[in-house]
Amino acid sequence: MATYIVGDIQGCFPELQSLLELVNFNAQRDELWLAGDLVARGPQSLETLRFVKNLGESAKIVLGNHDLHLLAVSLGYAKQKKKDLTAEIFSAPDCEEILGWLRQQPLIRKHPEHGFIMVHAGISPQWTPDQAIELAQEVHQVLASPQYSDFFANMYGNHPTYWTPDLTGFERLRFIVNVLTRMRYCYQDGSLDFANKQPPLGNTNEALQPWFDVAGKHVGSVPILFGHWAALMGKTARKDVIGLDTGCVWGNRLTMLRWDDQQFFSLPSMKVADAHIANL
Repeated sequence: MATYIVGDIQGCFPELQSLLELVNFNAQRDELWLAGDLVARGPQSLETLRFVKNLGESAKIVLGNHDLHLLAVSLGYAKQKKKDLTAEIFSAPDCEEILGWLRQQPLIRKHPEHGFIMVHAGISPQWTPDQAIELAQEVHQVLASPQYSDFFANMYGNHPTYWTPDLTGFERLRFIVNVLTRMRYCYQDGSLDFANKQPPLGNTNEALQPWFDVAGKHVGSVPILFGHWAALMGKTARKDVIGLDTGCVWGNRLTMLRWDDQQFFSLPSMKVADAHIANL
């Protein structure tokens, strides 16, 4: 059995299929781990969701910010973004079944054999990996409960920006979600910043660092695999923190890691191929 981990698909279903064919993925023996954002700005979000759902136990996903936004839109607590190509999901005959399945997915996973952690955005410098797993479970329990609608009604917002154990209610849940699905940069004390989305070389605020470069117990003990930050193009300068979002939906590449032998597989976005054909 091989374990494959892939970054943000965002509805780039043909690229995912091509990558799986490249590695001869077999759902009967292999596992596919997906680092969140299955949907949004690519053309085939519905097909992506159906495919991953139908993989059953062979697929292990975590929720990303775009996945959560999709669920919020379905409940009327947010509007579909102009660049999101997700409208057909809401008119699909299996919409309720798909969204119900998606809502049951966790925010973080730890591989029982290999020991790596997969999360969409990252882990707060104020937490250990075990704390992150415990806190993510608090959100998961709400999402799987009859009170999930109340959560989505209160999910949005950038505050609080700093973790304290005495946070309660929706402020506590919002901070956990923001760390695990939206975080990029932090201040030295672990406070979150949501304004800067540039890669580290383009960051002009010296007070900010990528979450994985801030000193803390969140890194160094177990490998962490994440997506979300396409501008990094997978480069973190660390062997134990691996970025997998290489911007396929933006015309770059879709990247997959085979954990067993640490081999990367990457294919260009179909947008690049289409542009090349158009210019012939």
